[in-house]
Amino acid sequence: MKSERFEISIDVQPEDIDMLGHVSNIVYVRWIQEAAIEHWSKLAPDHAQKKLVWVVRRHEIDYKKSAMEGDTVLVQTWIGTASRIAFDRHTEILRASDQRLLAQARTVWCPLDRETGKPTDVSPEIRSLFSVAK
Repeated sequence: MKSERFEISIDVQPEDIDMLGHVSNIVYVRWIQEAAIEHWSKLAPDHAQKKLVWVVRRHEIDYKKSAMEGDTVLVQTWIGTASRIAFDRHTEILRASDQRLLAQARTVWCPLDRETGKPTDVSPEIRSLFSVAK
């Protein structure tokens, strides 16, 4: 089963540029997180947002092309498979002007109970919204 992509648009800012004159690798990580958080905020019911917070267990990123100051990027994210407390999320970052792939990533997220700060199971409702069947 394939999931739908969720997309945000971001304008590259001067502070995103590193000493080599292109977007810093750490900014790509920030964009990956921002897209995931926006997707969660848009889809998850309020009661789940109050109960759960997500943390990253692992990032795998392939950098393909550089983004430059003045570019607009499209950050597309979609859900993958999940185990009990490891939820895969995929992301591609594209330059808006020519749709060139700039970076692609797989991130493994873990749900935490907001009160205890410990990994927790999610409801079937959340599992159906944020994972696909293997």
